[in-house]
Amino acid sequence: MKKQYKLNVLLSLFSIYCIALVFFRAWFTGSIFYMFLIWNLILAYVPLAISQLMLSKNHKKSSTVALAVIWLLFLPNAPYIITDFIHIKQGTLMPLWFDLLLVFSFAFNGMILFFISVEDVQFLISKHFSSFKTWTITVFIVFLTGFGVYLGRFLRFNSWELASNPKLLFVEIFDRVLQPTSHPRTWGFTIGFGTLLLLGFLIFRAINTKDAVKIS
Repeated sequence: MKKQYKLNVLLSLFSIYCIALVFFRAWFTGSIFYMFLIWNLILAYVPLAISQLMLSKNHKKSSTVALAVIWLLFLPNAPYIITDFIHIKQGTLMPLWFDLLLVFSFAFNGMILFFISVEDVQFLISKHFSSFKTWTITVFIVFLTGFGVYLGRFLRFNSWELASNPKLLFVEIFDRVLQPTSHPRTWGFTIGFGTLLLLGFLIFRAINTKDAVKIS
């Protein structure tokens, strides 16, 4: 509990730092352009909140599957912030280094939230499956997240469109699955981004394991 409390405090401080950068930029330039990053960060917290709920004893076991599905739908929102670097432009309102710092801070925050949330769910999966199956499912989830980020960034789909506009979403997904050679950008991005997420998660897990050994 003490470790979890410390982690929550640090995440809160990091998020406050990111938001402070946005408000400072808005105050200094009079432009609210990067305010959308705050909303993206809020969405990045959703999968973590769900995975934490799944770990807690305050929810019914019968709701675990439903929570897992919702978690999977919102998971791409966490690393999605990395793609917001496309908004970086050399301008006169603010030094380029500041905007790079601003977007990087939000993106790094989103990645940390992603790693922690995936680790939470991996722990739950490990209770029911062998180590090999657990990691197989984890790798699948990570690359599925990469695909989800592609759908959000390039096709502009949102997590909740599975409920609001499922037909169009499934048409686009099946078209890319059934005709992969017709969509090289889709699979190039999915594999490239998925590999980045997987390598980052492996490093995160290695650091966590090392820390756990030191504590014990």
